[in-house]
Amino acid sequence: MQLVDWILHLDKHLNDLIGTIGPGWLYAIMFAVVFCETGLVVTPFLPGDSLLFALGALCAIDDAKLSIYVMAPLLIVAAILGDALNYWLGAWIGPRVFTSESSWWLSKAHLTRAQAFYSRYGAKTIVLARFVPIVRTFAPFVAGIGKMHFFRFWIYNVIGAIAWVAIFLLAGYFLGRIELIQKNFFLVTLGIIAVSVIPIALEWWMHRREKKRIQGTTHDQVAGS
Repeated sequence: MQLVDWILHLDKHLNDLIGTIGPGWLYAIMFAVVFCETGLVVTPFLPGDSLLFALGALCAIDDAKLSIYVMAPLLIVAAILGDALNYWLGAWIGPRVFTSESSWWLSKAHLTRAQAFYSRYGAKTIVLARFVPIVRTFAPFVAGIGKMHFFRFWIYNVIGAIAWVAIFLLAGYFLGRIELIQKNFFLVTLGIIAVSVIPIALEWWMHRREKKRIQGTTHDQVAGS
């Protein structure tokens, strides 16, 4: 519940954090959060989209003393390095994780979902998954397992990182100046989370419908025989 509260009230918590540790340390912490959220398959719960939006909004406030020109390239580098680490982890230990019966340190369901996403969209998954929570964390891991050519992965990785950080950070930077959004930041954060979850819900619904169709076809074949 504390994590949910922290995500939903990012603007207030980040403001408090700046006042406590200063902008310099905040840059370092945000770099670490984005790096871990994209680079470690055990931390998919960390805030991503909403965090970038909140940071962009804070950069638009003079009192926060945060620079969009420092924050943007810093978080892009964090996102690129995070995915690169995740790729190598997938190439190194991924096959053993998928062949083992159980794994206490990561979710097999999330891995399977990312694998299905990758099977559907191919190399473009590395870009598209940036905008899908959970899948964002596991997609480069699956690319490593599948032995995707690293140079090709790197190109998509860089494009995806730039697009993801730029869209949410700049959206927060420009929209965060609007008084209506400042007063209803809680609702805006909820909206970002809801929009982020839509692709997962849609993918789940389509998978469920396809599964029912296959089961129905199998049942008809059995009945006919």
